[in-house]
Amino acid sequence: MPDKNDPVEREYQKLLQMDDEAQEEVDGWIKGQRANATNGVPAVSLDARIQQRFDPIKKAYETFLLKNPKHARARLAYGSFLNDIHEEPEALAQWEKARELDPNEPATWNNLANYYGHNGPIEKAFDYYSKAIALKPTEALYYENFATTVYLFRRDATNFFKIDEQQVFEKAMSLYRQAQALDPNNFLLASDIAQTYYGISGPKTGDPEADQKANQKWTNEALAAWRRAFALARDDIERQGVMIHLARVQINAGMYDEARKNLGAVTNDMFATTKRNLTKKLDGKLAAGGGADAPAPKTSQ
Repeated sequence: MPDKNDPVEREYQKLLQMDDEAQEEVDGWIKGQRANATNGVPAVSLDARIQQRFDPIKKAYETFLLKNPKHARARLAYGSFLNDIHEEPEALAQWEKARELDPNEPATWNNLANYYGHNGPIEKAFDYYSKAIALKPTEALYYENFATTVYLFRRDATNFFKIDEQQVFEKAMSLYRQAQALDPNNFLLASDIAQTYYGISGPKTGDPEADQKANQKWTNEALAAWRRAFALARDDIERQGVMIHLARVQINAGMYDEARKNLGAVTNDMFATTKRNLTKKLDGKLAAGGGADAPAPKTSQ
């Protein structure tokens, strides 16, 4: 553990506090402009104001690292700061240096994996998330990030892990489940997990009975995931958003009565267009002879 009485540690902690205070202040400015766009500060002026607020923080990091070039945690923090202000190549350089100085810091491996997940090569992201998890297997965020990357880059994952697409999906879901076990009350995580079901459907074997059972299993799992998200929703907007997703899955599965019920509970204007489109789709299904809840489920679009 760092010595709190060490002058370098005190200076480092002061640097982190400066960073946090600047980030919090800028976040407030951005939220204020979004909330009152007509009377707020023009975007160009706000950008200049943000840069002016962040410049002293950047200089403070550089000054500290000139005096303490082997301070791995400062390079990790500086990289995160640079990434936040969209200087990604510079952030990468700091994280790579932090990794060299302290290869046992899991946050550095996670941040590098995030970078390579966005910029490639994607194989490094897979490898580095694995290293982060090996160093800190109790951190839910690492599993979540790894799962999302595996899910989004399924073709690359099939080649890297030497498995088929269905197995890739199962691997992503296994990682998500590990994240959820470590952070069971996280609504955003639960919502991300539920949305993965849109990306893949039940397998098609050519056997109608087997395919129907697989699709029914997919539908049940997708609905269970969205219901879990609903239970964790923090406000009415999040709950209504989940109802929209539930209705979409139910329409695709032929569960028309339940879909109609969920759509009827959505009243917030921000969902009006999606609700209207889903209602139109539902009406079209019924007009085509769907009737009440159909017994055979359908895969998600």
